[in-house]
Amino acid sequence: MLVSSPSSFTSSSALACSVIIILILLHTSECLNEPTNTTITTTLRGHRQLSVDYYAKSCPQLDQLIASVTANRFQEAPISGPATIRLFFHDCFVEGCDASILISTTPGSTELAEKEAQVNKDLAVEAFDSVRQAKALVESKCPGIVSCADVLAIAARDFVHLAGGPYYPVKKGRWDGKISMATRVKSNIPSANSTIDELLNLFNSKGLTLEDLVVLSGAHTIGFSHCEHFVNRLYDFKGSKKPDPDIDARLLKALRMSCPQTGGNADIVAPFDVTTPFLFDHAYYGNLEASMGLLATDQALLLDPRTKPFVQALAKDKKKFFQAFSAAMDKMGSIGVKRGKRHGEKRKDCSMHL
Repeated sequence: MLVSSPSSFTSSSALACSVIIILILLHTSECLNEPTNTTITTTLRGHRQLSVDYYAKSCPQLDQLIASVTANRFQEAPISGPATIRLFFHDCFVEGCDASILISTTPGSTELAEKEAQVNKDLAVEAFDSVRQAKALVESKCPGIVSCADVLAIAARDFVHLAGGPYYPVKKGRWDGKISMATRVKSNIPSANSTIDELLNLFNSKGLTLEDLVVLSGAHTIGFSHCEHFVNRLYDFKGSKKPDPDIDARLLKALRMSCPQTGGNADIVAPFDVTTPFLFDHAYYGNLEASMGLLATDQALLLDPRTKPFVQALAKDKKKFFQAFSAAMDKMGSIGVKRGKRHGEKRKDCSMHL
């Protein structure tokens, strides 16, 4: 969730090779150590401004309409899953969950929209297409009623479930934001090399906790990242001219085969979860215990004593992870919610203001 998925499947053969190489080299891995029995508790908070049945009368078939699109997209373009989950994260962390990430820059404007920020350049087009198609179908049945922000939140949930994850109720009632500025993105989105302190400060500024950080990072159980986000770990970690000492030797060898230090194919990607890259499960946390986190920010969750107990608990219990993830997505989905015409709008075309 914190960093990139491939922008398209134009490099599908490279993607397949990356995954196959990594999985083959890691196939002989020893069983992961049994994690500790730390307890996780996450409170699912109610939000008075949002409700699960917000459209019960005005668009009762909303969830089914969006589900018909996401199911089709998941089959046609599997990358739509992790890409849309990531899109939701990038939306909520900048201006709140208000679909401002979907707005295109106005022609001739000197102010670029969020999606044009450098940090968002590799957001996969499949995610935008999925939301656009879902919104179009909803508009055909319930014109002018459902916000793009709610469509994005529901679509993200659908893709979590389609990949094998939990199906959780999505509270609705968001309006679409009127502000979308690229200059506000970088300071609100984590980088692949952020420290735990930096991540905690950012998450706390959004009303999220240390536990939420660990749980939402579990979205990296599916999806892929471009080499540029972790290549320094492989060759020159923190300027040491050496690889990150906290990376499994077999994973290091596999990643180096796909990602040379210089001159590599910019489209090459590697899976966040090297054991079950296409399944939404809790293997991500077990991978961290085995020093097989892809990004420095991933592996840091095990190395930091504040976050390590949560990693160990979630590695042991998939049900606990699913419950915690559902709750954390609800909390994140309530960040900066807009309500009413003074602060928001209900866009028919998610890429354009009314």
